[in-house]
Amino acid sequence: MTAAAIPVEGSNYQRAITAGVIGNVLEWYDFGVYGYLVPTISALFFPASDPMNGLLLTFAVFGVGFVMRPIGSIVFGIYGDRKGRRKALSAVIFVMAVSTFAIGLLPTYSQVGIAAPILLVVVRLFQGLSTGGEFGGSSAYIVEYAPQHRRGLFGSFQLVGVASGFLLGSLTAALLNSALSAEDRLAWGWRLPFLFGIAVGLVGIYMRWRISDTPKYTELEEQGAVATAPLVEALARHPRETLLAFGSTLFNTVAYYIALIYMNNYMVNVGKLPQAVALWITTGSLAVMILLLPGLGALSDRVGRRPLMIFACAAYVVLGVPFFLMASSGNTALTVFAMLLMMVCYAPYAATCASFLTEIIPTRVRYTSMSVGYNVAVAIFGGFAPFIATWLVKATGISYAPAAYVIAAALITGFVVIRTRETAFTPLR
Repeated sequence: MTAAAIPVEGSNYQRAITAGVIGNVLEWYDFGVYGYLVPTISALFFPASDPMNGLLLTFAVFGVGFVMRPIGSIVFGIYGDRKGRRKALSAVIFVMAVSTFAIGLLPTYSQVGIAAPILLVVVRLFQGLSTGGEFGGSSAYIVEYAPQHRRGLFGSFQLVGVASGFLLGSLTAALLNSALSAEDRLAWGWRLPFLFGIAVGLVGIYMRWRISDTPKYTELEEQGAVATAPLVEALARHPRETLLAFGSTLFNTVAYYIALIYMNNYMVNVGKLPQAVALWITTGSLAVMILLLPGLGALSDRVGRRPLMIFACAAYVVLGVPFFLMASSGNTALTVFAMLLMMVCYAPYAATCASFLTEIIPTRVRYTSMSVGYNVAVAIFGGFAPFIATWLVKATGISYAPAAYVIAAALITGFVVIRTRETAFTPLR
């Protein structure tokens, strides 16, 4: 199901969803490609006698990109609340497109020594800066455009874009592993996915520059009610909403990066499956989740956001350990079942989180407040989730040790959601 296939009340709805989705595809395509090519990037930029140490360093650089996300959330959030969603989202996708292309041009450790990982870190910082402005802005844009009774459906396409970016990254990495020899991948093939990102970026820039701003933001402009200091207002007048964005993102980000980034390498290094097999398992499971999202978003318009979010948290508390036991078994069928179950149990949360976050925060500071709360949680708990999970296995020697991290995140967020009012059936603030 595509955005264009949704029966809407005007072409503006289609353009709004499509512009939001394509930006997320690029933003998360790059993060996905990096995560799925971790073994290759580790060998090229962090050669080490102990492969586990090389993986830790590579995951640490993956996490470094998230350090800049809170800064990006402030920069682009303030700009988006003061000057409009369209301008901020256009700038965001431009920075990401250039950064993605730049990774494909970087020299490796064998060519320039220690300068190679330093350059990789610098580019990742710029990627993190742009990504900090993406989720909050595109969520606000899509949901602000939606009719009240369809905000859940429209908001689900935010995660369709995010997951599609990961899916495209996973599919590209899987095809790369299948089509090229190990020597060719290390010599030049690894560059292709990053260079390809510029094409998606150019299309996204073109589409976002041509869209109009949302009716809700335009209404604020016409009333002269646009926030002049959105960050100060968000923290001083709406601290509870910003904290809610933080707390409700905790499980969302941990489950997402464990399932979509870490598990691919877990299947290889702990489950001892071939990398190509692990990539195809991840790709197939992700495709199933994407198909579920619009229907679950529409369901949340009928039953509310909270029931679906609480279900997902409870499922991860109960099944956290079995997920990892099955995925570490080395049995392909059990691993496929574990990954499908992870995606199916996470999908209800993914489908509702964008609309939920948009609905709890007022329009005047929505871009800033949502971006700050969301990205601080992602920077602390999500970006370093693969690193923490890898370290837990190495430190404890227990294959299912990462389950403790996932379960803790689900318990905390579940408690937060239980204590939060339902947002699905009231007008946007």
